Amino acid sequence: MSAGKPRLVWFDANRVFAAVGVVLIHSTTDFGGKPFADAEPAERLIPVFLRSLGEFSGSEMFFFFSLFLMAMRVDKKMPSYGSAIGTQAKRLLIPFAFWVVFYAFFRLFKAEAFNYTDYIWTQVTQVQSWFGYFILGKVQYHMHFLPTLFALFLFYPLMRGATRYPILGLTLFLTLGIMNNTQGWVWGLGLEAEIRDYIIRALKIFGYVGYGLAAFAIYGLWKDGIPRGESRLLRRGGFYFAALAYVATLPFFATAYETGNWGLRSGWDFYGHFLMPICIFLIFLGGQYLDWGPRWSKLAKYTFGVYLVHPAVIDLYDIALFSSGLYEGMSPTLIVLLRYCVALPGSFLVALGLSKVGVLAWTVGLGPTPWEARKKKAAGA
Repeated sequence: MSAGKPRLVWFDANRVFAAVGVVLIHSTTDFGGKPFADAEPAERLIPVFLRSLGEFSGSEMFFFFSLFLMAMRVDKKMPSYGSAIGTQAKRLLIPFAFWVVFYAFFRLFKAEAFNYTDYIWTQVTQVQSWFGYFILGKVQYHMHFLPTLFALFLFYPLMRGATRYPILGLTLFLTLGIMNNTQGWVWGLGLEAEIRDYIIRALKIFGYVGYGLAAFAIYGLWKDGIPRGESRLLRRGGFYFAALAYVATLPFFATAYETGNWGLRSGWDFYGHFLMPICIFLIFLGGQYLDWGPRWSKLAKYTFGVYLVHPAVIDLYDIALFSSGLYEGMSPTLIVLLRYCVALPGSFLVALGLSKVGVLAWTVGLGPTPWEARKKKAAGA
């Protein structure tokens, strides 16, 4: 980092914001992942509203700032393609493999409590299920992030063009639009679910390359230097466009409120959702000269772990609540608020705890794998 350039504490704050948001997203549904379909519309108003706030963050934001970091790494070191991809494979796919196996069997706890154990055991004993687990991340609703992110990294030589020509970042509109249109067509073909899922994921990866182009473009602008005054203008624009994107998503959440089911994002609500990460990132980038405290950087170390472990924390909360029978007298709002109050600090604490255990810190990206540690120990002996 050049002399005089602000530290990336603003970036760390963005990472913490993303973690807080993604836990909120997954805390705002009923036990089946729906917006409390059995409740009256008035009873699910607060959960749906909180979900709409949570989607100021989300997995797409994790994609975006991961790609921004990739832009920084390859610009500083200019590694060979094989070296860069090998490094990312080690950082992403080794922890991913661990969590795939963990969640494949951890789900049995919730299945036992909610009486669908046979369904999970049938999945676990089928070879095609494990292909879906490892290639698509279907073992748990959040695990799609790691294999998809790794696939996006494969396109980084293409993305580097946006660092030199930032206007290429605007092609995100194009890639998202093509992805949306083509996915709708594929869904209408009546294909077998397993084949369709792989095609949809491939289309998503091609569409999400636009996030990489936008991330590399913004990195190029940041690298060249954004003065304090222009940063303030950027921040104001980020707030405006984030508000506009939120307004665009309102029809989607209105459908959830009225019907108790998640609708389809097909029009401007689609663009509002998928462009939100850019708007939020611009807010934090525009605040790069603010007096960010060091606590943000300390918390940011655990955000990768929070993303990985929070579904397990939420499931444990749901199991305890369901088994106690207390949920029968609780409103959807209370279920959601209590779940979030447990899941957010609980996820940070679990990530912190794993980071302190030498043989497990690597599972949340905060330490060497056991075999790497043995090599280092042997080399130093």
